[in-house]
Amino acid sequence: MNYILFDGPQRNSLLPFTFTRPVADIRVGILTIREKWENYLGYTTTTLTEDYLEDKYPMVEMEENIMIDASFIPTDSLVKRLKELKKNQVILYQDEIVCFFTTDSQEEIDFEQFEKINFEDELHQIKNTWDIFRLNGKAIRLDFDALTQDRTTQKISKTNHVLHPENIFLEEGVKMEFATLNATDGPIYIGKNAEIMEGSLIRGPFALGDDSIIKMGAKIYGPTTIGSHCKVGGEVNNSVIFGYSNKAHDGFLGNSVIGEWCNLGADTNNSNLKNNYAEVKLWSYETERFANTGLQFCGLMMGDHSKCGINTMFNTGTVVGVSANIYGSNFPRNFIPSFSWGGAAGFTTFQMNKVHEVVKVVMSRRNIPYDEKEQKILEKVFELTQKYRNF
Repeated sequence: MNYILFDGPQRNSLLPFTFTRPVADIRVGILTIREKWENYLGYTTTTLTEDYLEDKYPMVEMEENIMIDASFIPTDSLVKRLKELKKNQVILYQDEIVCFFTTDSQEEIDFEQFEKINFEDELHQIKNTWDIFRLNGKAIRLDFDALTQDRTTQKISKTNHVLHPENIFLEEGVKMEFATLNATDGPIYIGKNAEIMEGSLIRGPFALGDDSIIKMGAKIYGPTTIGSHCKVGGEVNNSVIFGYSNKAHDGFLGNSVIGEWCNLGADTNNSNLKNNYAEVKLWSYETERFANTGLQFCGLMMGDHSKCGINTMFNTGTVVGVSANIYGSNFPRNFIPSFSWGGAAGFTTFQMNKVHEVVKVVMSRRNIPYDEKEQKILEKVFELTQKYRNF
């Protein structure tokens, strides 16, 4: 069977993260949504996404295809039901399409001709950017169970102070000495060749990706995920960092989502609670105005390739687009468009020739080429976000 993960109606509400990736490649829990589905299905998947992302994330369509809305997190019961699908059947959850079996091309699908199956078990769906950190604890637990089943953790050094070691799993090559890990409230997963330096204090649920580093004396509260190839220090609470990003120094990051190739300067802090304890509003790319999140705690949403200088202060509910560069004293505004350069004193446009120079250097440090596909994606995002840069 051929499985295709498609960007559903939630794609626009997951910007700025979906400017540079399909919904399927959002990280929540230990794995990306795509990795979760492939782990459950035992097959690779392809993607139906925006035209400008297709070169990097192509779709393979066959005579028979099962299409899956990538905003849904897979479970045992959902995958079992999905594998039982017959041609022209569609699974619905609370009136939303989860997946369907079709032999038609995308342009020919008519759901009026499909048999509708209502899925009754609970499902988790990433509908908004804040769902990434809000549902992260549940996602970590699901991934932890799937990844560690019938496997044995690497031995934990006796120099570490550990609570509930049965809920802690270390992959091969982990370096960890004189750290404190408390897995009372949720599991802790440490990826291959990751390092946790001396004096770090970590509470689960927590996930650390392959080749990532927790700096000395870090304080991390779950549910938090740090993807692969990251360096993180200071204080972090209920946040998700996708990968290849650094918050290497002191400063607070809470109830936040940070994309790939980002860097937070020393002593960067974000507020995650308003002084009047009111519900936090976030910029919505769908409505192009600020929208209620229904949350009392909500911090920073930062798209790929964005960076901030030392001592940067982000207000409660700040959205930063793709490839922005923020610096200077005082709080910048709480919606910073993509390719912005500046801070509270004002912004100018971060021009594409300079963007290319910076991204090439940053990615080359990790031995990853800044190829034509990546360049075209950023150039398209620059074009799509031009209307927000009224400097």
